[in-house]
Amino acid sequence: MPVKMMIISMFALEAQPWITNLNLTQEIPVRGLSDQYPAVHCNSDAVCDVTIGAGHANAAASTMALLLNGKFDLTRTYFLIAGIAGIDPRQGTIGSAAWALQVIDFGLEYELDAREMPAGWESGYFAIGSLGPGQLPPTWYGTEHYELNPVLLNKIIALTGPVKLADSAIAQAYRANYPYAPANQPPKIIQCDTASGDTYWNGRVLGVHAEQWVALLTGGKGAYCTTEQEDNATMAALTRGARAGLIDISRVALLRTGSDFDRPFPGQSAYTSLIKGGVAFPVAAANLYNAAVPWVNDVISNWSQWQAGVPE
Repeated sequence: MPVKMMIISMFALEAQPWITNLNLTQEIPVRGLSDQYPAVHCNSDAVCDVTIGAGHANAAASTMALLLNGKFDLTRTYFLIAGIAGIDPRQGTIGSAAWALQVIDFGLEYELDAREMPAGWESGYFAIGSLGPGQLPPTWYGTEHYELNPVLLNKIIALTGPVKLADSAIAQAYRANYPYAPANQPPKIIQCDTASGDTYWNGRVLGVHAEQWVALLTGGKGAYCTTEQEDNATMAALTRGARAGLIDISRVALLRTGSDFDRPFPGQSAYTSLIKGGVAFPVAAANLYNAAVPWVNDVISNWSQWQAGVPE
């Protein structure tokens, strides 16, 4: 079955807008997918959604199962990784939709408890293979950093930039606690990068470390704004699939929408921000579809132009 567009969701809340709005009623069971989400959902336009499960392990295992199952021809498929995320309030706001170019693993690090780290350190995290913060690590794992196709990214931003995103009174009230933009502004389409790691974190200190870490691993090219669990694992599986000739890695795009801020507003504790800050989950899930569907529709409507690669 040739597939024109494969949407990669992490869990049901993210997948449902696609399944409902694009009429993805055909269910195709695939061995090796998550027990929670054992089937790929498709429609007659050759658009599909696979729900891979949350977390690094689920993402890598399910994506490889999809690539190796033999039921789909994915050689010309465009892949849209689309999920909710934490967002840096100095880079975006809850409900905003961020297209990423750089994908950085935030979990492959040494860690010392802050109560035991050397005097003068701002954080107990530093690169594996290094002797301290700020030292560039050797590439041991091969999954630390991915860069997506900038030509595709620019085309997508041109198609989706004018989109008006959904919002809610609850999200508006929460972002009003931040006395600066863009945190207190309405959601919009933005371009900034993403950092992956299975640990949910929150707070200014870890936020500063995330900024420094992304800058370090990208040679200063990357500016993170979203944090999530899966994307480096998903990209690792897709990259291996590309090396095996199963997919074209230049056809992968990555969208994350802000469901919560990754650091507190003034007067709020990091703990409260982490536990009670997820007020925009419904808006973020809705905006995955709202932000990306113009691109999806353009690919399907103009497949004769897209099938050979990104149109001029």
